[in-house]
Amino acid sequence: MPRLLGVDIPGDKPTVISLRYIYGIGPRIARELCHQAGIEPQVLAKDLKEDELGRLATLIDKNYIVEGPLKRQIQQNIARLKDINSYRGVRHRKGLPVRGQRTRTNARTRKGPKKTVAGKKGVKDLR
Repeated sequence: MPRLLGVDIPGDKPTVISLRYIYGIGPRIARELCHQAGIEPQVLAKDLKEDELGRLATLIDKNYIVEGPLKRQIQQNIARLKDINSYRGVRHRKGLPVRGQRTRTNARTRKGPKKTVAGKKGVKDLR
């Protein structure tokens, strides 16, 4: 199992797929990296030589923000939104959907499990 930038990438998968296991690298960037490093994308990651791994590591370090620094940057952006009390920051603070999704139904991922409110009965109680 090759190690790249502190991440173990699966050796039994093609290089273009294995690179996606690094946080911040998706399908398009993985293809670009293989092309720039001169590596055949379909070669299994365990078959990569040390110099090829080194070329990949230097390309990623030089051109992309990945893993820890990327996560830190995202957290700083969210903290900035909270500090300036923007609408998005308030939604982050309250744990509600940020990008305009509805909350009357759905939104269970952000809101968590249902909290049942006592005292709500049906129409039968009006008599």
